[in-house]
Amino acid sequence: MAQPYTSDLVFTVRRRRPELIPPAKPTPHEVKPLSDIDDQDGLRCRLPLLHFYPYHPSMQGNDPAQLIKSALAQALVFYYPLAGRLREGPGRKLMVDCSEQGVPFIEADADVTLHQFGDPIKPPFPCFEELLYTVPGTDGIINCPLLAFQVTRLKCGGFILAYFLNHTMCDAPGLVQFL
Repeated sequence: MAQPYTSDLVFTVRRRRPELIPPAKPTPHEVKPLSDIDDQDGLRCRLPLLHFYPYHPSMQGNDPAQLIKSALAQALVFYYPLAGRLREGPGRKLMVDCSEQGVPFIEADADVTLHQFGDPIKPPFPCFEELLYTVPGTDGIINCPLLAFQVTRLKCGGFILAYFLNHTMCDAPGLVQFL
């Protein structure tokens, strides 16, 4: 039987220092203007997203944070604009400076199990800021990272993949393709 989330869940998250993950190989350095559709004021926001993954025996001996970090660096070779920064030109026109600056990545460990979040898992999430930490200076739209990831390992062997996405860069189908 499903057990609902209880708001009295308390847990501790230990984060490592954030690091910038650049593309795994050199990529073009160029400036790409966003389309007029992507350049709308209503899309100039960061979207937070969380994915919860239970322990699976096939992951025995594999660190999800290291696997995701490596996969991110490799994916950024093909999706290299996501490793850049938005700039604003004349008339507030947005453009991506494809500069290989990288994507902030945080590894974390939490003293909680996936089961403790309830079944089914649904918002509101306790300690959301602990599961998706905002690195100081990265919470804007202009001159800030276009993505930011945190992988939190859970004591049950599962993990949480959390990230911010600059919505001007991606819609839902584009995000799914990237992931």
